[in-house]
Amino acid sequence: MSVAARQGLGARRRDAARHLLHPGQLKDSLTLVRQVSLRNATLAGLQAAAVAAIALPLVHLSPWPHLIGFAALGALVALFGRFAPAGRRGGVLLQCGLLQSAAVLFMSLASWLGAPIGLQLGLLALSCGVFLFLCTASRFGPPGPLIFVFAAGASVAPGLSLEQVIERTVATGIVCVLAWGLCAATEAIRQRPTEERPFPEEPLRPLGHRLIVAARSIAGAGAAILISLALDGRHPAWAAMGALAVMQGPHLHIVMNRALQRMAGTVVGALLAWLVLVQHPSVGMVILAVAALQLLTEVVIGANYAIGQVLVTPMALLMTALGAPQPLGPEMAQERIVETFVGGAVGVVLSVTLSTLDDRRHLAERRRRLAGGIG
Repeated sequence: MSVAARQGLGARRRDAARHLLHPGQLKDSLTLVRQVSLRNATLAGLQAAAVAAIALPLVHLSPWPHLIGFAALGALVALFGRFAPAGRRGGVLLQCGLLQSAAVLFMSLASWLGAPIGLQLGLLALSCGVFLFLCTASRFGPPGPLIFVFAAGASVAPGLSLEQVIERTVATGIVCVLAWGLCAATEAIRQRPTEERPFPEEPLRPLGHRLIVAARSIAGAGAAILISLALDGRHPAWAAMGALAVMQGPHLHIVMNRALQRMAGTVVGALLAWLVLVQHPSVGMVILAVAALQLLTEVVIGANYAIGQVLVTPMALLMTALGAPQPLGPEMAQERIVETFVGGAVGVVLSVTLSTLDDRRHLAERRRRLAGGIG
């Protein structure tokens, strides 16, 4: 295709930026979509909430209350496999449980082996691409690689002992097994896909495309971490997660939608978290809040990512406060907003900068159809 033809399609990077800044993009990000299966989304939320409600109080009352945050990470595994075919969800949950435990293990091992925090954050950026590639290749579906990166980020710490590495990993793994068992016990409730009503499945893109997307995500997470550190951010892992959340979108317009939705939802959600944290809630109240927010998140996030973020943000902050070795206060809410904006902005800029011609042509063609009122 000639340069003139490409420009006619608006396929230059500057054209892509112009398309993404079109007012119609904001309207698009506010759209509510029909959930694939509200029943399965609600069930997944209930299962994760139930695992948390069982495991977290037990860990808190055990001789190892400091492991409660890692137990909470294990409970998140129950969210996977909601759209898996009959008989396959158990396998998906076991694989995701292994990945969740591995994320905790390898990042904790890096600390035990003497890796400085800077190197650990570099490994965290690398994990963004690795987990994105694995989730895409294995078609785990929602909630995707962010769960594993959240676990890896929560495991970043200076100077761990071997005993700490082991107990962190074991705590995560045990609750992952509990999540698998509870989901297996309630499998009969899950709605199954049928020939008349199959669940949509993201097509498996060519290996080269998946590697490019993974590499872009590593670059985005790394850049977000560096900018966060330059701004004296206390939680650069949150910036990396923000970049990954945006850049995992399969198309540029979805990248922009997720950036707008994540930023808007985080602002409201952080305010809710602040209102809870200023009350200095007890551990029991935090556990109840985490379980309730987990359920509510899964009920709404499939309809609009921004609404989901309103609930995900306080849940993530409460989980962080629950598992932190040092008390964390309401200031986390403001820090979450800043880190999310850094990650979202980096994600959009790098997605456009590192986009392929096909990416930009798809965006230009979509904008042309919308302008012409075609779909």
